[in-house]
Amino acid sequence: MARIAGIDLKKNKRGIIGLTGVYGIGKTFAGEILLKCSIDPNLKVSEWSEEQVAGINKLIADNYKVEGELRSEVQLSIKRLQDIACYRGIRHRKGLPLRGQSTKNNARTRKGKKKTVANKKKVTK
Repeated sequence: MARIAGIDLKKNKRGIIGLTGVYGIGKTFAGEILLKCSIDPNLKVSEWSEEQVAGINKLIADNYKVEGELRSEVQLSIKRLQDIACYRGIRHRKGLPLRGQSTKNNARTRKGKKKTVANKKKVTK
């Protein structure tokens, strides 16, 4: 089993896809990493040797921010926006979309489950 940046990669995946299991590494970075380590991107993760895994680990540790370090940096950036009370920070605080999306009908992912508001009942005479 290949363990990269504290994450166990799925053995049956191709190398370029398997590396994307690490937070902060997408397909582009995965391709670059495998190219620098001179590993075939189509080679399955289970077929990597110990030296190849060690090389990938060293390259990632030296050149990329991944997993916990990246997550904490993102959280600090969001907290900074909230502290200076800019538009994006306020939207983060309220749990609304940040980048100009419409919120009248959509934005359920960001806003959460619907909260139905009942109408006032009409008084009958």
